[in-house]
Amino acid sequence: MGLDSWGFDIFDMNEASDNHALKYIGYELLHKYDLINKFKVDANILDSLLIQLEIGYSRNRNPYHNLIHAADVAQTSHVLLQHSKLADWLTDLEVFATLFAAIIHDYDHTGTTNNFHIQTKSNLALTYNDRCVLENYHVSSVFKLTQDSMFNIFTNFSPEQYKEFRNYVIEIVINTDMSLHFGQIKKWDLHERWTNVLCEEFFRQGDREKQLSLPVSPLCDRNTVVVPQSQIGFIDFIVEPSFTVLGDMMQKILYPQVEPDKTDETAAAAAPEKAETKESNSDTDEEISSPKVVPRPWVEHFKCNKQNWSSEAEKLQKEKEQKEKEQKEKEQKEKEKESAAQNGQ
Repeated sequence: MGLDSWGFDIFDMNEASDNHALKYIGYELLHKYDLINKFKVDANILDSLLIQLEIGYSRNRNPYHNLIHAADVAQTSHVLLQHSKLADWLTDLEVFATLFAAIIHDYDHTGTTNNFHIQTKSNLALTYNDRCVLENYHVSSVFKLTQDSMFNIFTNFSPEQYKEFRNYVIEIVINTDMSLHFGQIKKWDLHERWTNVLCEEFFRQGDREKQLSLPVSPLCDRNTVVVPQSQIGFIDFIVEPSFTVLGDMMQKILYPQVEPDKTDETAAAAAPEKAETKESNSDTDEEISSPKVVPRPWVEHFKCNKQNWSSEAEKLQKEKEQKEKEQKEKEQKEKEKESAAQNGQ
């Protein structure tokens, strides 16, 4: 699947590019929207910046918050902008800021949460007064980086453009949160892979918290967390509500004349597929475009992923019950053996 597809496999892309997914995705997206030309960005400096961003994303060897995650968020942000037609409503500067924020939003991530930094009184927590610790660090570090002429892609921005761009990027990055883990709303094979690396990163934090005699954060204890149940809860209470609001918001912005209760999520989920398979004649085009429903390709993946996790949870429960049964039988046999030995005496 291509760059414009919701099912784009960023892992395959990263492997094909020899672990340079962010560099190629970043450049391709800025080129696709003609932003390099419109803002007179020096291509060599952009290349240097993207490579430096990849170095920062790789510094802590995080299983999840790495350059692949950044590339995935950037590509998914592009798909949302394109499929919703939201890009047509934004200025070029706003589109640039949106994509740039997606590219840099987890730069030099420490592999631990804001709460971990606060609890350990880390230098970052002290620097940013416990407020949006990592988010402030990510965006601040990147703008400091671009002060170096080797990485300054903003040399041809006017002072007004730079100020507005910087404000947009700061606002976007500061407001990133758990709901922007797009791996939760991709097809099962990608979703499962993202889940595995995210859980491993959480578990590593839990291991460190135990070593420091700190309370283990939720979802971070590898000995007690039941992954399928945690994922079902995460989707139900965080991701799905967030993306429902996102879909509703885009619907109201783009098609305010359509009543909310007439918005068919099922049709919206199928819209991208229809768009890809539609014929070129005008009658078909009119029929498909007439509902004016913003595509919501994540809807079908919510259902599929939750069903798969439910099946996995049932499987684990049966395995647990079987082990408990075997343990009881073993204990019973040991008791009978001890009893027989005592009677023999």
